[in-house]
Amino acid sequence: MKKVTLLSLFLFSGLASLAQENKVQKDTSSTINKYTIELTTGQSKGVNPYTDGYFSSSDNKVLGTIVINSFNLGVRYMINPVFGIKTDLGYVNLKNNPGTTSLPFEMKVYSLGVQGVINANRLLGIEKQFGRFGMLLHGGFQLSQMTPNTANEVNPLNSADIIRYHNAGLKEYNVGLVYGFSPQFRVSNRIALISDVSVVNSYRQHFAWDGAYSDSKNNLSGQLISMSLGLTYSLGKDKMHGDWAVVKDKYTKQIEKLQKQVKDIETSMSDMDKDGVADYLDQENNSVAGVAVDTKGRMVDLNKNGVPDELERYIEQNQKDFSKIHTANTVMQLVNEGYIAAFFETNKVDPTDISSPGIDFIRTYLKNNPKSSIEILGHADEIGSSESNVTLAKARAEAVKAILVKAGIEESRLQVVSKGEDTSVQADSEGARKLVRKVTFKIK
Repeated sequence: MKKVTLLSLFLFSGLASLAQENKVQKDTSSTINKYTIELTTGQSKGVNPYTDGYFSSSDNKVLGTIVINSFNLGVRYMINPVFGIKTDLGYVNLKNNPGTTSLPFEMKVYSLGVQGVINANRLLGIEKQFGRFGMLLHGGFQLSQMTPNTANEVNPLNSADIIRYHNAGLKEYNVGLVYGFSPQFRVSNRIALISDVSVVNSYRQHFAWDGAYSDSKNNLSGQLISMSLGLTYSLGKDKMHGDWAVVKDKYTKQIEKLQKQVKDIETSMSDMDKDGVADYLDQENNSVAGVAVDTKGRMVDLNKNGVPDELERYIEQNQKDFSKIHTANTVMQLVNEGYIAAFFETNKVDPTDISSPGIDFIRTYLKNNPKSSIEILGHADEIGSSESNVTLAKARAEAVKAILVKAGIEESRLQVVSKGEDTSVQADSEGARKLVRKVTFKIK
């Protein structure tokens, strides 16, 4: 009695204390499946009490004859990954086992239980070592209704003389303590095979298991042992059974969050175009190597003609007739090699603000060279399907064409070409993908 009481106090005090702690650390188990349905069947035996001539076990067998006589349906809710609570409905039909010399008897028992549950693997921190195997401990209270269905014993010489009453059809209600353990084996992500051994002790029972009734002043100590096998199914959004789901406490989540922040900082501090300005400050992250940039990473163009000043000086120093053939050839080379471009955000078709100088450079060139025409080449990064990226690249080129048409360039001089996705950069690098979400030009 003392052991059972101590176990019950331990279970419920543990549930209460951890439920309070769970209010503070709500994120500890927010992602695991908390509800589980349990369905089991097996054999139950009334250990005691019996009147003379009645018993359940076989005379010559240690464990007796195995008879399926009990069914149980339960729902369990885990307050946190270690402690939970469950309620269950049970049915037991006790009879003398075949092959025994016991007098025939029958007792039907209907029960409703409320128990605390402990996930022993998590409590002891041995989930990884045991893998698919698990162990639950449980204990609590059970309300039961006992209904005997045993015929009264009569004198063989006089049927009117009743030797012993078995109270067929009468009902008695009892409250008892129940405790046990349940080994488990996970057979799939959500389903587990479960076995269970439980003991129910009732301390104010008056029926013997054969139906004989003790005086109300003489309380009997009833004991019922059950062994069962069945399945559990985990309910929830997580694909993994709640008893095996990986649990991350608040400290683990904080560490992962900090690690992500550090990674983001490292990424933002990178300098893809090697102009000395970190990418998170760089408004023109495709500047030409060696060309001077301002504090925001933009190539310096004081005269606002769309050509960086250092490129102009280079041309002036190396070409004698900048205003004629050499200038035209150099500008054509710059355009055709992709130095002049418009850039786009992920899955967007409108050019970014930093793209205006490049588009204006093309507009100025076409204004000054009325016989020239130009191909507008749309590009996309590798995010998304190849088919959708072909469409996206064309839409970007069409958007730039529309800007040039509205700026006074004849539509017949502009040809749209979709180059699809650009696979020349690492797909897992956001900084690298920025460089290929663009529109380039080719002078014809």
